[in-house]
Amino acid sequence: MRLLDIGCGEGRHAVFFARNGYSVTAFDISSVGVAKTLRAAEEAGVAVNAFEADLHSFRLSEEYDIVFSTGTLHYVPQPLRVEVFDNYKRHTAPDGIHAFSVLVQKPFIPKAPDAETSAHHFISGELFTYYHDWRIELCNEAIFDCLSGGVPHQHAANRMIARNVHAAME
Repeated sequence: MRLLDIGCGEGRHAVFFARNGYSVTAFDISSVGVAKTLRAAEEAGVAVNAFEADLHSFRLSEEYDIVFSTGTLHYVPQPLRVEVFDNYKRHTAPDGIHAFSVLVQKPFIPKAPDAETSAHHFISGELFTYYHDWRIELCNEAIFDCLSGGVPHQHAANRMIARNVHAAME
């Protein structure tokens, strides 16, 4: 199965998927992260096609069975989200899935001490609205503890697995 890892960072998930038999393509905005991904894949003895790309401008041109992202899609500004998700959906095979985790803003959770100004948190449930025409296999919202930046704090995330049943019916 062909899997795309959006915002692969240092390649932990990309290498995991490749070790489990997936044909993995991965991208990240950081050239350092991409280099670490390629190095980790080589050390693990697996192939990962990793490259540098920006979420704001990169659009898919190939079809994937699975599109995966965790902790990245909140960097897509709200005005671009319909276009980005439509592109991902158009390039997903019939019966393919999207597995995403996005950070959501909660008024009762203070901003993280290392919060980035380039982040555009989703609102609760927003991610699911882009998939109103797909089967939602899993969706939830959770609050979790984090130690990024060395200071304890919390985040909220929406997690979703959606299946492209619409394309399979056409």
